[in-house]
Amino acid sequence: MAQLFSRRRFLGGAAGLMAASAAGGYAPMTAPTAGSATSPPLFVYVGCYTSKERRGKGEGISVYRMDPLSGSWTDVQLVKGIVNPSFLVLDREKRFLYSAHGDGEQATAFAIDKATGHLTLLNQQSTGGKNGVSLAVHATNRFLVLGNYSSGTVAVLPINADGALAPLSHLVALPGEPGPHRVEQASSHPHDVRFDRGDRFVVVPDKALDKVFVYRLDTASGKLVANDPPAVKTRPGAGPRHVDFHPSQPYAYVINELDSTITTYRLDTERGDLKPLQVISTLPPDFTGNNTTSEIAVAPSGRFVYGSNRGHHSIAIFAVNSTSGVLTPVGWESSRGLTPRFFALDPTGSFLYAANQDSDTIVTFRVDQPTGKLLATGQVIKTGSPSTIAFR
Repeated sequence: MAQLFSRRRFLGGAAGLMAASAAGGYAPMTAPTAGSATSPPLFVYVGCYTSKERRGKGEGISVYRMDPLSGSWTDVQLVKGIVNPSFLVLDREKRFLYSAHGDGEQATAFAIDKATGHLTLLNQQSTGGKNGVSLAVHATNRFLVLGNYSSGTVAVLPINADGALAPLSHLVALPGEPGPHRVEQASSHPHDVRFDRGDRFVVVPDKALDKVFVYRLDTASGKLVANDPPAVKTRPGAGPRHVDFHPSQPYAYVINELDSTITTYRLDTERGDLKPLQVISTLPPDFTGNNTTSEIAVAPSGRFVYGSNRGHHSIAIFAVNSTSGVLTPVGWESSRGLTPRFFALDPTGSFLYAANQDSDTIVTFRVDQPTGKLLATGQVIKTGSPSTIAFR
């Protein structure tokens, strides 16, 4: 089916997307029969880039059913008529899916059918800014926080009981001086929003300001409150991009896009302070080419940290020191494609899926639990310009 909407019509609001649904823009494929009859089905949601401006080859949000034993995926549904659903997140009860849109000004809410994994459009709301790049849902399932990369703002949208998004309750501009990179650091660019494991703080790496901001979410008012101190500075030109947290220890790991490093922080879980402990390269010492980093993830076990390199086209693997939290390189595994913008570990940490944006593939790796190393299974999902993966 051809693309149903132009970018202008998409940005016009939810009315156009509602029309897409009526016109057949949501085209379910035949549901698979594979999977365990005794365990709940596991579904995977993949977002992408679709627009010509982004050289996108995707068609919308793809839904797959995952076999937990082999790690293989089977097509379930393709939701068309959506421009650049570039970042996806589920609510904490995994009943709803939310999408940010590259270059867009809205967030979109979908209901998830528990049995089939199919998506049904609920609504859209303005994010008060442009180019949403990351979303996070608070533990209460009452608020969605979103980073507007191009506008340099962080938005809060309340979530109704039925999962639909309510109008904006707060919009915060990030203060600071841009870093030294004349192109990538011209103005504030928040690239991630993430609640810490205790859901007390929202951590926001700003790629252009070379700062990692910390906020608290006031659930009574739906507003963000700056922490004291409000941020920690990185090295000039680092370009902090994404963050993840140790599952049981007070450590945060921030991958820095522009200088290809990871910074280990100790997070004060009472005060919200971030204390830098280590900066380590994501690249092997013999690599001399150009590179930027993208995604970071801590294994569910807390024993390993993974980061993606765009240029070296690899997943960097690090072991976590159980006492200090700092990282030691384990190795580098080719992503078997170009530009691994995103990767994700399945909920058990048994498989890692590398989304190669510029080769239109998602490559499956089995994780060796004792060493953290990755072994390609030979399973490759062909999908246009993949940029995000979420599991249910």
